[in-house]
Amino acid sequence: MASSKSVVIAALIANAAIAILKFVGYLLTMSPAMLSETYHSVSDTGNQVFLLVGIRYSDKEASRSHPFGYGKAQFFYSFLVSVLLFGIAGWESAKHGYNAIMHPHMPEMQDPTVLGFTFPGVWVNYAVLIGAIIFEAWALWKANKALKLQMEQHGWSGYREAFRKTSDVTTLTAFTEDTIAMGGAGIALFGVFLTRSTGDPIYDAVSALLIGLLLMFFAVALAWENKRLLLGESMPEDEESELRGVIRDGDGVISVNDFRTVYFGPGRLVVTADVSFEAGLDTAEIDDAIGAIETELKARDSAVKTVYIEPESELDDGSGTDAAAA
Repeated sequence: MASSKSVVIAALIANAAIAILKFVGYLLTMSPAMLSETYHSVSDTGNQVFLLVGIRYSDKEASRSHPFGYGKAQFFYSFLVSVLLFGIAGWESAKHGYNAIMHPHMPEMQDPTVLGFTFPGVWVNYAVLIGAIIFEAWALWKANKALKLQMEQHGWSGYREAFRKTSDVTTLTAFTEDTIAMGGAGIALFGVFLTRSTGDPIYDAVSALLIGLLLMFFAVALAWENKRLLLGESMPEDEESELRGVIRDGDGVISVNDFRTVYFGPGRLVVTADVSFEAGLDTAEIDDAIGAIETELKARDSAVKTVYIEPESELDDGSGTDAAAA
């Protein structure tokens, strides 16, 4: 959790500074790509605020109305980030770029004067976009470090598997944001440079459209990733099989009749199982066996926070009946 929070704070600082600088660059040059990038960075800044609210809310203690805690708040706020902010920023950027393509014109550029030195306003765009790439590279390094740690802990083969299996949507969202931000800044820099070099405004306009489409594409992708967790996804099959094996190897266990897992927050897993125990075991022995299984499950995977095991005793005919509640 601390790692996720530091990733979000790093991205918040970077995006807030970049948004201000990009808007200054837009005012000086009226570049469509710079306006799209301003939308982008403003939305990213808002994203981080939403993610921090989600992290704070998810730390609330479990209550009667929320017996498994508030961990899913992070899934909800991450979903809001993808739909409301990424989607809106993407649509506005794409619309602005499309209009610029349909009505191309070279904007009037202001040449600012600083300390008696006058220079082309486009230099501000170049400086801001290069600075944005550097800032985003720093934030991406933080997010990548956190994601790599998860990949090592779970033995995931790469980013694709991590995206499909991670429950830490906060780090996933920050990583995606920073990647898109670097790509968007690069597209804008290339488009602005080509327009100023050739005198053709189409390059700047197309860059604005591409940035908007990029944002909308990843908005859909992030919404899909958050949806799976909001609906109550289980842990990956291979990791689930490992935990099932822990129960099956428990003292007095004959069979695991039913086994289920579900995420109730980033790194917060609930495990339930119906287990057949040997017929000769009494309630106290079943109690001890269940306690040992719970301890082993939590030791095997730190994400396991809650375990419910329903004991059954094995009859001579092979059928199972509920044993005394243990």
